[in-house]
Amino acid sequence: MSLSLDQEFEKYFELASEIPQSEVPQDIQLILYGLYKHATSDLLDFKKNHDIQRDIISAFKLNAWMQVKNLTIDEAKQRYIETVSKLIN
Repeated sequence: MSLSLDQEFEKYFELASEIPQSEVPQDIQLILYGLYKHATSDLLDFKKNHDIQRDIISAFKLNAWMQVKNLTIDEAKQRYIETVSKLIN
């Protein structure tokens, strides 16, 4: 029985959570963040909860998210899965 995209996405999110952050290059962390946020959140909610002018980390996170905004939610989930899969192999 194959997993749905949502189930596979959740599986790979759990796998990614088990990888020590120190072992994942920061550029890959930002890619994963952007894909995850795009697949699960609303951009307006992010902008409401972060003062980008005072928080450089939030600016990098927003940039990572904006770079994938043209993807559909399913495409973002699939790319997240592919990226985590490369990390664990």
